[in-house]
Amino acid sequence: MSLEIQCEDLSSARWTELLPSMQQYGIIRLDDCGLTNAMCANICSVLQASSSLTELSLANNELGDAGAQLVLKGLQSPTCKIQKLNLQNCSITCAGCELIPALLHTKSTLTDLQLSDNHLGDEGMKLLCEGLMDPRCSLQRLELEYCEFTVTSCEALSAVLRTKGSLRELTLNNNELGEAGVALLCQGLMDPNCELQVLKLEGCSVTSANCKDLSLVLQTKESLQELCLGENKIGDAGLEQLCQGILSPACNLKTLWLWECDITAKGCRALAQVLRSKPCLTKLSLICNQLGDEGAKLLCQALLDPGCQLEELWLRTCGFTGDSCASFCTVLEKNRTLKELQLSTNTLADAGVKEMSKGLLHPDCPVQSLWLGDCELSDECCGTLASVLLTNRTLKELDLSNNSRIGDQGIRQLVASLKEPSCTLEQLVLFDIYWTEEVDNELKALQEVKPSLRITS
Repeated sequence: MSLEIQCEDLSSARWTELLPSMQQYGIIRLDDCGLTNAMCANICSVLQASSSLTELSLANNELGDAGAQLVLKGLQSPTCKIQKLNLQNCSITCAGCELIPALLHTKSTLTDLQLSDNHLGDEGMKLLCEGLMDPRCSLQRLELEYCEFTVTSCEALSAVLRTKGSLRELTLNNNELGEAGVALLCQGLMDPNCELQVLKLEGCSVTSANCKDLSLVLQTKESLQELCLGENKIGDAGLEQLCQGILSPACNLKTLWLWECDITAKGCRALAQVLRSKPCLTKLSLICNQLGDEGAKLLCQALLDPGCQLEELWLRTCGFTGDSCASFCTVLEKNRTLKELQLSTNTLADAGVKEMSKGLLHPDCPVQSLWLGDCELSDECCGTLASVLLTNRTLKELDLSNNSRIGDQGIRQLVASLKEPSCTLEQLVLFDIYWTEEVDNELKALQEVKPSLRITS
C-alpha cells in the first residue's frame, strides 16, 4: 500500500485524518506538502512503530535541520526497514547531517538516498562519508546535486569509492568540484573495489585535462555504463581523450551525455569512430554544441555503419540547417536501431523537413519519437508530415512545438491524417503553436473519437 500526496498544503484536520493509518503503508510520498516540525515529530513516531515502510519521500518541504533530525531519528528504529529515502530540497545544512552516520551504520536495508538541493557543504559531505565508510552501509544509489560541495569534499568521497563496492550510482551534478576535485574522484574510481555503474558530473567544472583521467577510468572500469558530463567546457580536445577510453575493449559505456561541452564538428570525427566501434553505446546527447552541418554529416555516416547500435540521439541546438537533412534522410532509410531523434531548435525549415520525410516514409524506418520543435517550420511542411502519419506505422511521438508559423491550415492537414485508422501516432506535442477556437474544437473532437492519441499543447 502507498500514500502519495504532492503539492498540497496539508491542513491540521487533513493531517489528523491521515496519521492513524500511516503505519500500514509500505510507501509514503508527501512531496511539497508544507510539512511542519510538529508533523515531522509525528512522522518520527510513525517510523519508530512501522515495520512495513520501505520508501519515504519528503522532497520539497522546508523541514530544516530540526525536522530532518526528527525524521532521521525515527528511521533508526530497529523495526524500520527503509530502503529508499528522499529528502531533496528540504533546507538541510551540515547540522542536519549529524545523524546520517548513525543511520547508515544501523540501516543496512537503505540502498537509495537522495539529498540533492540542500546546503550540506563540505562539512556535510564529511559526515556523509563517515557513514558511507561503515561496513554495514549498503547504499547503492546516492544523489547529491546542488549541495555546495567543493574540491575539499573529493578526497573523502574518493576514499568512499575505493572502499564501498556496493555503490552503483553517484550523482554530483552542479557542485563546484573543479579540476583538482575531479582528479581525486578519478583516483577512487580507478580502484578495483569500485563497481560504480553511473557517474553524473554535469556542471562540475570538469576540464579538458580531467578527460585524460576519465579516459583511464573508462579503459579500466568495465562496470561503468553511464557517464554524464553536460555543461562542462571540455572542448574537442577533451572529447578526443574521452573517446580513446571509450574505444578500449574493456569499456561497456551505454549512455554518454555531453550537452553544452563546447564540441564542434572536429570532435564529431572522434565520436564517429566510437559509434562505429562500440555497439554497447545506445544513448548519446550532444545538445547545445555547435556541430554544424559538417558535424551532422560525420555523425550520420557513422550511424550507417553496421557496428553502430545507437537507439537515442539528442541533437537540439546544434547549428544544423536544411543542408543536413539529406544526411538524416539516409539514416532514416538505412539505420535499423535508432528509436529517438531530437533535432529541435535547428533551422531545418520546411525544405529540410520535406527532404527528411522521404526517410520517414521508408517502410523500415525505426524511429518512434521525432522532435522538430522550433525548426522554423510552417504550414507548408504539414502536408508532407500528414502523409508520413498515414504511412509510417512506427512513429509514436511527434513534437512540433514552438514553430510559430504553423497555424490553422497546417493543423487541419495533420488532423485529417490523425483521424484515419491507419495512423498509429500516440502523442503530438504542439506547445506555443496558436490556432483558432474552431480548430481547437476540431482537436478536442479528434481526441474524443481517438482516445489513444494524446495532444499536448
